[in-house]
Amino acid sequence: MFDGPEPIYVQIAQMIRAQVLAGELAEEEQVMSTTQFATTFRINPATAAKAFTGLVEEGVLYKRRGLGMFVAPGARERLLEQHRKAYFDDVLAPALAQADILGISTDELVAYVLGTNGHRPPTTTEAS
Repeated sequence: MFDGPEPIYVQIAQMIRAQVLAGELAEEEQVMSTTQFATTFRINPATAAKAFTGLVEEGVLYKRRGLGMFVAPGARERLLEQHRKAYFDDVLAPALAQADILGISTDELVAYVLGTNGHRPPTTTEAS
């Protein structure tokens, strides 16, 4: 499950962020406890706790004393805003700079995105 190059606690945090973004974890919904994570994924409870601590600091989760961790109100919107900004900065801005170098006009870009130029951009399902 956690076989990426990043530390496991980072992968856990990424997984929970992705679940919140996808709506799989709703606001005020309880997440698995550190013990449940440790048992389910066969990891050290301290590793899960480190991921949860980071998510609390980010405002994605909050702790209810004696009850556990829950998705914070507004967490999905904050994550969406962060990811949109990263998309514009890291993906779209360089692509638009390259389009400018190639002499692709704004009209051509819009026509491509809208699929009105005879070429259709791949849909999400086609791209995966």
